[in-house]
Amino acid sequence: MANHKSALKRIRRNEAVRLRNKYQHKTVRNLIKKLRGTEDKKAAEELLPGVISKIDKLAKKNIIHKNKAGNLKSSLTKRVESLA
Repeated sequence: MANHKSALKRIRRNEAVRLRNKYQHKTVRNLIKKLRGTEDKKAAEELLPGVISKIDKLAKKNIIHKNKAGNLKSSLTKRVESLA
């Protein structure tokens, strides 16, 4: 167990940050799932900018890797464009 006051604070802070990152990541995963499940092109086109914005925010905060963010945005855009 940690002996220093700063180490104890860091443990508490790390847990809070971990939970916040987990929440944000799960929220984006749910949005992606919702977008992929959408069959209506108009609805998907309305959802896409918001989802891309959230993915960019995750990448900016290093919650997900920037290349993964790019791959997700690319695949989602292709999916929306392929809808009839």
